[in-house]
Amino acid sequence: MDPKKVQAIEEWQQPSNVHDLRSFLGLANYYWHFVKENFEIAPPMMDLLQKTETWNLTPQCQVYLDNLKRAMVTNPVLALPNMSKLFVAETDASDFALGGVLMQDGHPVAFESRKLKDVERATQCTRRSCWP
Repeated sequence: MDPKKVQAIEEWQQPSNVHDLRSFLGLANYYWHFVKENFEIAPPMMDLLQKTETWNLTPQCQVYLDNLKRAMVTNPVLALPNMSKLFVAETDASDFALGGVLMQDGHPVAFESRKLKDVERATQCTRRSCWP
């Protein structure tokens, strides 16, 4: 990663409102597929973006924000896919999100994750782990 981008991420100021948080998450969105277990890092911050929530950057949110910054600047190098080799997909689910990694020869090729919709949260965790 470009050292200037690393520095910009590390020095990013703590968000003081929803607009600031959206700006940071916009930057994070670019690196989202490179961050392992990104679905476990962002939920409290995503909740702050809801119109029903009042702005309150709790200490827990600050920890998640710091973890996201750290994950963005220490991301693993993704392998280039070789279409002649087999791929392995590993998935995981929690009470609030799904995540997965596409691997080849034990190296990550891509990460993916998303927050669960309310109706999906009622499904058993073992079934959620199998969803795309």
